[in-house]
Amino acid sequence: MFDGFELARCEGDGARLRVRHGGSGPAVLLLHGHPRTHATWHRVAPLLVSAGHTVVCPDLRGYGRSEKPPTDMRHEPYSKRAMANDCLAVMRGLGHERFSVVGHDRGAYVATRLALDHPEAVSAVSVLDAVPIGEALRRCDAGFAALWWHWFFLGQTDKPAERVINADPDAWYRACPEQMGAEAYEDYRHAIHDPATVHAMCEDYRAGLGVDREHDDADLRAGRRIDRPLQVLWATRDDMAALYGDVLGVWRDWAGDRLEGGPIDSGHHIAEDAPEALVSALRAFWRTVPPSRAGSAVPLSRCPAVPSR
Repeated sequence: MFDGFELARCEGDGARLRVRHGGSGPAVLLLHGHPRTHATWHRVAPLLVSAGHTVVCPDLRGYGRSEKPPTDMRHEPYSKRAMANDCLAVMRGLGHERFSVVGHDRGAYVATRLALDHPEAVSAVSVLDAVPIGEALRRCDAGFAALWWHWFFLGQTDKPAERVINADPDAWYRACPEQMGAEAYEDYRHAIHDPATVHAMCEDYRAGLGVDREHDDADLRAGRRIDRPLQVLWATRDDMAALYGDVLGVWRDWAGDRLEGGPIDSGHHIAEDAPEALVSALRAFWRTVPPSRAGSAVPLSRCPAVPSR
């Protein structure tokens, strides 16, 4: 898995992240969703390297084997702004001042926050199976509540979800090793059986219902948009189209002059189900975007290699 990539511990902005990186050429940052780790990209990353890209895949703060900072009453340490700041610090530490970013599921919220807060660093944005958090909550109806009830279960604090999940993580987080690949599945199971990771993942959702929505709503009121080329892709065997109909239409208020995208024949975990189709769509999009400047190697003291997965 990730043959030829380096595994490292990189300093974020308040959390040290486990990061897999490799290749050369224009840099691409790949951000996983819940409850996955960076290993979800193990079929996509080598294809992008073969196509001439530098690829960086971190575990988001709180996820996988990245650090899990203490939280606070507003859950701000697990806000998408905090996660985006980590990612920016990692990319700059690896020598990449400008890069494309691809985010899936919760990682898509980090990708959009990165583009909104740090547009100078981002050349293009691709989001997979997501609409902005503020839009999702603003449009919430009975259908959304039935399909995405886990947002509210994981996000509440009166009866913490961690106790339910930790009682039987494999029953709660069901995944197929054949779909994921044996090594990626092993990495995922290590994560979901760590109570500290489960707590951090719940904190991600608690931030989503509060401070993340505040950030989205503040941007919308101020007229801030993603002023970089924006690609939106969604799985045909998931619920984006059922919930929103015109998925691109949901993004129009958030996009600049360049918005495109469409469905991919896949289940929710597109990087695992349809890696070739995903890479094809990403490369077609990037071919029309001015290339990012490839970064230089980082000093080992900044991003030391680690021996374990």
